[in-house]
Amino acid sequence: MSGRKDFLSQQAPENYVAGLGRGATGFTTRSDLGPAREGPSEDQIKEALAKRAAQLGAPTPSAYGAVEKKEEEEDDERFQDPENEVGLFATGAYDRDDDEADRIYQDIDERMDRRRKARREAREKQEREDYEAKNPKIQQQFADLKRSLGSVSDEQWQNIPEVGDLTGKNRRAKQNLRQRFYAVPDSVIAGARNSTEFDTSVTDGAQTNGSGSDNLDGTMTNFADIGAARDKVLQVNLDKAAMGSADANSGSASTIDPKGYLTSLSKTELKSQDYDIGDIKRVESLLQSVIKTNSRHPPGYIALARLHELAGKPVKARDVMAQCCSLNPHSEDAWLENIRLNEGHNAKVIAAASVKENPQSTRLWTRATELETDSLSKKRVLRRALDLLPKSVVLWKQLVQLSQDEGEARLLLSKACSEIPASIELHLALARIVETVDEARKVLNTCRRANPKNAEVWIAASRLEEQVGSKNTVNIMKRAVQSLANENAMLKREEWIEQAEKCEEEGAILTGQNIIRETLSYGLDEDDDRKKLFMEDAQASISRGRYEIARAIYAYILRIWPTSKSAWEASANLEKVHGKKEDLWNVLQKAVEAVPQADDLWIQYANEKYQSGDVDGARIVLGKAFNQSPSENIYLEAINLEARNGQIDQARDLLHQARQEAGTDRVWIKSVAFARSHPSPTDTKPDATALDLASQALQLYPSNWKLWAQKAQIYTSQRLVPQAREAYATGCRACPRAIPLWILLSQLEEFQAGSVVKARSVLDRARAANPKSDRLWLESVRLERRAGNLSAAKNLMARALQPTECHKSGPLWSERIWYLEPRTQRKPLSLEAVKVVESDSTLFVTVARVFWAERKLEKAATWFEKAVLVDADNGDSWAWYWRFLGMHGTEEKREDVLGKLRLAEPRHGEVWAGVRKGVGREGWGVERVLEEVVGLLEK
Repeated sequence: MSGRKDFLSQQAPENYVAGLGRGATGFTTRSDLGPAREGPSEDQIKEALAKRAAQLGAPTPSAYGAVEKKEEEEDDERFQDPENEVGLFATGAYDRDDDEADRIYQDIDERMDRRRKARREAREKQEREDYEAKNPKIQQQFADLKRSLGSVSDEQWQNIPEVGDLTGKNRRAKQNLRQRFYAVPDSVIAGARNSTEFDTSVTDGAQTNGSGSDNLDGTMTNFADIGAARDKVLQVNLDKAAMGSADANSGSASTIDPKGYLTSLSKTELKSQDYDIGDIKRVESLLQSVIKTNSRHPPGYIALARLHELAGKPVKARDVMAQCCSLNPHSEDAWLENIRLNEGHNAKVIAAASVKENPQSTRLWTRATELETDSLSKKRVLRRALDLLPKSVVLWKQLVQLSQDEGEARLLLSKACSEIPASIELHLALARIVETVDEARKVLNTCRRANPKNAEVWIAASRLEEQVGSKNTVNIMKRAVQSLANENAMLKREEWIEQAEKCEEEGAILTGQNIIRETLSYGLDEDDDRKKLFMEDAQASISRGRYEIARAIYAYILRIWPTSKSAWEASANLEKVHGKKEDLWNVLQKAVEAVPQADDLWIQYANEKYQSGDVDGARIVLGKAFNQSPSENIYLEAINLEARNGQIDQARDLLHQARQEAGTDRVWIKSVAFARSHPSPTDTKPDATALDLASQALQLYPSNWKLWAQKAQIYTSQRLVPQAREAYATGCRACPRAIPLWILLSQLEEFQAGSVVKARSVLDRARAANPKSDRLWLESVRLERRAGNLSAAKNLMARALQPTECHKSGPLWSERIWYLEPRTQRKPLSLEAVKVVESDSTLFVTVARVFWAERKLEKAATWFEKAVLVDADNGDSWAWYWRFLGMHGTEEKREDVLGKLRLAEPRHGEVWAGVRKGVGREGWGVERVLEEVVGLLEK
């Protein structure tokens, strides 16, 4: 049994008082046996009560049960900052486990923030837009009224009544002021007397330009300068709006690049003639006071010496620095400034004195070496410096660079590596100049053992194996990742990608690819959107011109997701733009084998074969596609292929087969269009087959508006206006949401029937069925403008641009800027439109045309570039840009834009789509469509 007493038999702790935690206090009486014990102190009671209150969540009581009042000024900063461990963990040691835990928590926070960033930014943007829509600024509410003031005539301005204060108090006060009388000065009386006299004398300051003294009173206004300043302000505001900065729009931005600002300051040339002598004297007196106050302050002496140098007093500057060096012999900056101010032998003498006073200064030894003119003297200085500083990497590098013999450099590097085993740079330099590969491997292994946490050594070893043609690079990078992970020295994903791109830049492509293979997924979890992140990494590498690394990233993606259609398309696009034709074919072949149901990949493969001139190869690809997926896309591509090669009968047979096997609405639309462009020899009337096909298709697909439009267009081409009107009307009833159908019906009434009233009625019914449609509002405005009703067009435009309608429509703003407002209002209106719409290719083209009209060609070119970047699928933007370059561009720029146009292959655009989809234009290329659209724009 244990000799320890039970709990109740043990002696009570010192100063123990029963019930103290409940607020009781201890006391002693004379009836107690034995000597009385002293009760606990007041501080101990307060501490116990505070502990009890903290457990119960109540305020801290005092020793007598009263709640202590906290001082309002008390605000301990220790408990406000979670990173300030002054309290409980103040004496704890920050060890390796703590560092690892902090890094893990930091990685988790970064990952969670990255996952929620896109949704958070989208939500904040939506909330900001909703708030701005509900609470517009006063400036925005009165913008239209302020613009309308431009139409107020001078007569109307003069007739505006003065706003007076008609309150009784102010009226009486003004009446009293009118009744007061003041003494007139003699100067006023003398001036009135001399006003009627004629003065025939000539003064020195007489006007000779015929303007008299009208300009002396300051009442003449230069409206040309005011207009130029106004245009400059508008131009700057347009540039700010184009940058998409909300702060710049509100006028509260302070976008100053500190690096660029300091760089611009450093490039400023200081010349003595640019400064006033009084300023130099004043600064000199201030600096003299500085060095007299603190003679041990070298920056003050340096500033004073440079002031003397600026004032053209180099001797005085040297004297100041000599005094500084004598008072501060251990200041490197002072000695370096003194050496700079002297030349030749004097500089060498000063350098010798500086290294004597500061033998451990690498900067002074380096400066002393630079003063020597011959290589032998430089080496002598460096060897003497290395005797005192054997651990200086900078000095060893300079000595090696002066060595002209490779053997001597090898010996020096070996000595340097033995002196500084932790220097990776010296080891890598030695590995490059050793005689054999084994010696290089030995040097790198030695460096790796001395620097186990450095990834650069592993990369150098992998590059060495790549240079000698070894296949061991993959194993080296695997070992590198394992070793660095064990040492907790792994780089971040972005840093590994940067190292891989550096390897590609220096020709080590295989090493860069192995880095991507082993490190691309490091630090990512399975639930992260890894595919999207990898695709962004590949696009970033492409933008930096590192195409091999992008290929490696795509290969890694396809190794994990072999059936990803988007990854295959991105890889094929990379080869199409930056690769060879054979590489593109190989990628597409692998793509269709991995994803045989992807029609787009089959079609792209066939198109690439056809564009290279291999028509039979394209037919073979499409034949394989038929076996895998006989869809409508494959049929339509085969039909286009045969039609482009002149095989009309073959294409007609394929269309018939497609209608039988894959009779979708797209196949029927293609059939009608093909019948119109290639009539059958058996047709007795024009477009008879096309009309019959359209009628059959509408029985199958009555809700397809394109079929109704094709049928109506056939009637229109035959000048059968009533039948065309009936087709359009039936289509609008069947497809009330089809905006193009309503517009075609209104244009039929306007141009074919000649009834503007009916066209206006059609558009009114269309807007009632499709509210907030900017295309319908735009067509209504154009209808009134073509009819000559400019006031009605402006009223419709004002209604369309209301916040409840289509105030963010770029085409509407473009129509208003170019056709409904005077030329002087185009710039301010463009600024307002860019702020509201933010990004729209049609609006950007209009802004470019405004600058073009004012002969500001650089600004116009910038806005055209923005237009094609915002929406590369808008062919009208490309056409306007091409027209601009045809008049003001260079041949190289036109070739560049044409190459980008071929890659973009635009399909939409108000004029572009009409030309591209016209009857008989199915096989037109991008260049031919561009020429046709430019010709229509000129009209």
